[in-house]
Amino acid sequence: MTEQNESQLAEQDQRAQPGDEVIGVRHGMFGVTGSGDTSGYGGLVRTVSLPGSTPPPYGGYFDELIDRLREVLSDDGFAESIEKIVVFRGELTLHVRRVRLLAVARALRDDAALRFELCLGVSGMHYPDDTGRELHAVTHLNSITHGRRLRLEVSVPDADPHMPSLYSVYPTTDWHERETYDFFGILFDGHPALTRILMPDDWRGHPQRKDYPLGGIPVEYKGARIPPPDQRRAYS
Repeated sequence: MTEQNESQLAEQDQRAQPGDEVIGVRHGMFGVTGSGDTSGYGGLVRTVSLPGSTPPPYGGYFDELIDRLREVLSDDGFAESIEKIVVFRGELTLHVRRVRLLAVARALRDDAALRFELCLGVSGMHYPDDTGRELHAVTHLNSITHGRRLRLEVSVPDADPHMPSLYSVYPTTDWHERETYDFFGILFDGHPALTRILMPDDWRGHPQRKDYPLGGIPVEYKGARIPPPDQRRAYS
């Protein structure tokens, strides 16, 4: 995306803050086009942006946590592991390169000054316009010892949706990673049994991806089939 396009997108939506990563723009309601929409939402234009890097100091215990993790990993290891640090809505997120995810997770769990001994869950996100980083997995960690919370975010391309499983570090991620695989198609390498958990084993596609069809799949509700948006009746 060129600088001119980024500037135009930012002007279209004042909620895009300076420093945010503008990855696209959405038109209409839920991005649906050609549906004969008469709701009045068809003219909406919304910038799609992600929070940019946050400069230090970060505030609260965040600075102490980052400084200690840098000591444990070494300056070079920290630079190789962490893509960016984001403080957004009172939460600290470390964007971790997938090849270094296990090393970062072990350091956060095992170091006495960090001691993030509990993983609260893994969830997925899909940003079709974030080229080369379309699929994101977010892991929430909790330090019972120190009463702190932290988010780890890893992004992978749609063409190569592999990332390490955290099962060997946090066994509680077992079902969470299966759910993320089921709904988003992220492949967690090293997981002991990466199979679907909610959808049938032979189901095609991953229903929470944004390129998944809105209706039109063979789903019946009291004998009725739900048509896709471009086949629904429109009134003018």
